[in-house]
Amino acid sequence: MKITSFNPLIITKDAAPIVALFEELGFERRHTLDTETPSGNDLTNIRMKNDGGFYVDVSEIKTIPQDITLIRMNVSDFDEAYDFLISKGFENKSGKVLETSSNKSAMMTSPSGFAFDLCHHKK
Repeated sequence: MKITSFNPLIITKDAAPIVALFEELGFERRHTLDTETPSGNDLTNIRMKNDGGFYVDVSEIKTIPQDITLIRMNVSDFDEAYDFLISKGFENKSGKVLETSSNKSAMMTSPSGFAFDLCHHKK
């Protein structure tokens, strides 16, 4: 399994104050992607990076009841990574895999409770 990036991801209903905080901490926006999920929810993803090479991603989903912090793990082969995590006791508690034109992802929760946003960016 090849990991292509690994960093924090904050999912929130209001990204503006979180993005502003990270800008004050020295992070800059690298790119912003607006998409609509298959369920019809609008999704805004903001990738930020600081001078030290650290990344943080902020995703805005208006329907989320509270903020969630995950570890985003981008991989070269989604299915291989998904099967690996399942073999280690991780669960896809929602049972959903989100697939858009640019990526495929699922929230995978470990037996102890920490979670990955398992993601594969399509080329």
